[in-house]
Amino acid sequence: MASITSELLFLLPFILLAVLSFYTITVAKCHAGRTKKKRPNLPPGAVGWPFIGETFGYLRTHPATSIGQFMNQHIARYGKIYRSSLFGHPTVVSADAGLNRYILQNEGRLFEVSYPPSIGGILGKWSMLVLVGHHHREMRSIALDFLSSVRLRAVLLPEVERHTLLVLRDWLLSTSPAVFSAQHEAKKFTYNLMAKNLMSMDPGEEETEGLRLEYITFMKGLVSAPLKFPGTAYWKALKSWATILGVIERKMEERLEQMNKEDSSTEEDDLLGWAMKQSNLSKEQILDLLLSLLFAGHETSSVALSLAIFFLEGCPKAIKQLREEHLEIARRQKLRGECKLSWEDYKEMVFTQCYMLWPAYFPWGNHCPSTVSWQGYK
Repeated sequence: MASITSELLFLLPFILLAVLSFYTITVAKCHAGRTKKKRPNLPPGAVGWPFIGETFGYLRTHPATSIGQFMNQHIARYGKIYRSSLFGHPTVVSADAGLNRYILQNEGRLFEVSYPPSIGGILGKWSMLVLVGHHHREMRSIALDFLSSVRLRAVLLPEVERHTLLVLRDWLLSTSPAVFSAQHEAKKFTYNLMAKNLMSMDPGEEETEGLRLEYITFMKGLVSAPLKFPGTAYWKALKSWATILGVIERKMEERLEQMNKEDSSTEEDDLLGWAMKQSNLSKEQILDLLLSLLFAGHETSSVALSLAIFFLEGCPKAIKQLREEHLEIARRQKLRGECKLSWEDYKEMVFTQCYMLWPAYFPWGNHCPSTVSWQGYK
């Protein structure tokens, strides 16, 4: 018995070593399996600081005609597709045109549009920029039904011309030097146009200007670091968001009173009236719809206008061609005895329509192509 015990004591270290080795190998394999599942084949990159990540570097200001120092440095280090951490979430950033086109073409199938919770929380859960699937299609159809071809010709085109003439009149009557910010004027123009068509708010009025200033504060904090501390841009954006929704809600209450007093068959002059009478949307859905359209229409159109003005400076041929086309339209209007832009006039301004698309595809800067023609790019 003693001999058996002594033999077991002699073999105990080897048995413990074997068990420990088996346990170590098993744990390593399990950990490798879990790691493989959690960490797919991701592109190279850096995650930056905890929670904040690389958000501040990503949001650093840069000229609109460049991708900025942050992107240039990361592309040089990791390539056009790299991994980062933005707005508190792991992110894959793509500057590759082919991949971006593939993502956009497969939206709703292989890819789903989403925003960080910090942005989606401000825009509202019923915003068209946040919704996906049939909810998005339902909200979008309401806006498209309102902007029918008949309304585009009869209402929207005259409104665009009227707001353009108001901007030009302000420039002529201005006592300040003949220097202005194209981006500021473009944003003011698109905001006034959207406010008029969404809620019948006329430019220059105290309520319209007050809402515009709140909207500027809202936009500055929308794409900022999600820090809910007093004084931060995000905190100010939340306050402006509440103020904007309060204005829209007050407009809805006024419209309800008008609808109860007037004939229900009265034609709707703006999207607010259209949504209230022609849809089954709730109050919250209408609020988010108007806010998302104000955001989407204002930001995209104003940037396109600003870039078009910027690139005009570097292309005298385009300026000459635009001027000739507009003078020809003015000559035809004079022959007809009219002074307002018609839908037919707009359709005949082929080069003007095409030039508005060029900044997105041809960043010339101070260089201009030898021949300015759209035919080769259709």
